[in-house]
Amino acid sequence: MSLFVIADLHLSLGVDKPMDIFGGWDNYVQRLEENWQRLVSPDDTVVIPGDISWGMNLEQSKADFDFINRLNGRKIISKGNHDYFWNSRKKMEDFFQANGFDTLHIMHNNCFEYEGIGICGSRGWINETGDPDDVKVLKREAQRLEVSITAAEIQGLVPVVFLHYPPVFADSVNVEIFDVLMKHNIRYCFYGHLHGGVAHSKSVNGLYNGIQMRLVSADYLKFVPLDITNIVQSAKI
Repeated sequence: MSLFVIADLHLSLGVDKPMDIFGGWDNYVQRLEENWQRLVSPDDTVVIPGDISWGMNLEQSKADFDFINRLNGRKIISKGNHDYFWNSRKKMEDFFQANGFDTLHIMHNNCFEYEGIGICGSRGWINETGDPDDVKVLKREAQRLEVSITAAEIQGLVPVVFLHYPPVFADSVNVEIFDVLMKHNIRYCFYGHLHGGVAHSKSVNGLYNGIQMRLVSADYLKFVPLDITNIVQSAKI
């Protein structure tokens, strides 16, 4: 059983929000499906760290969830800044159960086990201007990350973190989030959110203060889920 990750699917099968108006996003749904089904087996796990659907509510996102549910593997989803459908975990789980979306699982103040690894994370946030509201959200997201990682540690799992927002971008650091990573000696952190050549070029991919960072937004990965099986297993060594 393998572990994959890909963020920022930005599906819009139930609403009129085309992504192919952006460079590199042409025919992206078909490309994603073909690559996914070619690489991922039914017994594998895929983490999707945010920006999953453009639907404004669960019903509008239903076609997108159905598409993801029909793809191979167990999917673990977390919230992105454009996931306006996001609701309480219970309401989403009830909606998934009512519609037979049995391969979808929600990461929110919790973690999931994968062969001794704890799949952990939160949305994250940014605070570029010092706005009090951003400060509040960032602290809340740092707390959610803390809860997720601690849940893994309590179970004796080695935490690996999946965020939507990058904890580091160019020369800027989201200190509240990064402090949680350092506190728990996180070795691997995967994140999305960044799109386009300029943003991609400023992303941090590699070792940063002892943490291996990796951008996994769908357009950056060319809509090919990234196999991180061997990477995360090395976290246990």
